[in-house]
Amino acid sequence: MIALRHEQLITPPATPQESELARTSSRLLAACIGHGPTARLRVIDGKQTIEVPVAALRMLVDILANMAAGNAMSLVPIHAELTTQEAADFLNVSRPYLIGVLDRGELPHHKVGTHRRVYFRDLLAYREAQLKANKAGLAELTRLSQELGLY
Repeated sequence: MIALRHEQLITPPATPQESELARTSSRLLAACIGHGPTARLRVIDGKQTIEVPVAALRMLVDILANMAAGNAMSLVPIHAELTTQEAADFLNVSRPYLIGVLDRGELPHHKVGTHRRVYFRDLLAYREAQLKANKAGLAELTRLSQELGLY
């Protein structure tokens, strides 16, 4: 997981008690999520009811589940600009390899001064396209192997 300069890193709980609290909270919130577009929460020390989008509750459930599992997380806005090193880290490739991808025009980028920047939304789309291409390639290799009687 990448940790971006301006984004808040959500660290795992420091104690087993905090980890168990995150696990329990995750399960309880998941059970409360309905099928509508919003959900209402009531905070015990307040009388006000808070209405939030269900999508936000689902994110909170995921955050708590990851905390319980001991995983650090970072929330990254879709419009965030990443450096080439951050983008390379996210894709788990070297920075020189990523520069080649950018120079070939396979991944959109822009320059800030002399430095390249990649929007996180473009990075997600590129990764998704790469995963689809990899799956298609593996399916073709499997088909050819079976056709040739190698598998």
